[in-house]
Amino acid sequence: MGIALVTGGSRGIGRATALLLAKEGYTVAVNYLQHKQAAEDVVNEVISQGGKAFAVQADTSDETQVQAMFARIDSEQQPLTALVNNAGILFGQCRTEALTAERINRVLMTNVTGYFLCCREAVKRMSLQYGGKGGAIVNVSSAAARTGSPGEYVDYAASKGAVDTLTTGLSLEVAADGIRVNGVRPGFIYTEMHASGGEPGRVDRLKSAIPMKRGGQAEEVAQAIAWLLSDKASYVTGSFLDVAGGR
Repeated sequence: MGIALVTGGSRGIGRATALLLAKEGYTVAVNYLQHKQAAEDVVNEVISQGGKAFAVQADTSDETQVQAMFARIDSEQQPLTALVNNAGILFGQCRTEALTAERINRVLMTNVTGYFLCCREAVKRMSLQYGGKGGAIVNVSSAAARTGSPGEYVDYAASKGAVDTLTTGLSLEVAADGIRVNGVRPGFIYTEMHASGGEPGRVDRLKSAIPMKRGGQAEEVAQAIAWLLSDKASYVTGSFLDVAGGR
């Protein structure tokens, strides 16, 4: 099945996705930025279950580090057949008038530029016109791209809106090159990211507003990602799967 690169693969949705893809037969490249031990724990769990995985450190917002990460993947002598763009950041909840240029740019560099850079390198390796064997890309967006996250994370929401546009445009560019590009938009999912926004219990506070009356689990998002990468979704490209409990 080749290699599946999962950016931000050490925790949350990335971790759940890496574990699931390994069970499905991929060799998983678990990208991480700072949490080396967490990434190695994912790799060890995969190996203990009979799968194949390796960890690769890179700041996906940094072009040089992204190129080095893909060079490391190339050294495995297996084709890259799947990319899950998942690495993302957000900062403390605030209104737009409190945002700084530094914060906005950091969010956009990781959540948008990082996705572009990883897509670029993946296309170079997957595209039939470059001698690749085809592949699939899933960009992890957010329901925030639809809601705008007013009063909390408009900068984060805007970055995910850009991810959706990237997904649409790239899917059309590479549709004839053997590459499918789709997106998932998680809603309120129990992950560590909410603590980064200053409210670890955010999902529990807001779950009553979700039609299904509960927050989601990372594994539920991973299932959607895995389906979009699989041959079961072979005629699906440029599409978005909302995993948000009806919200």
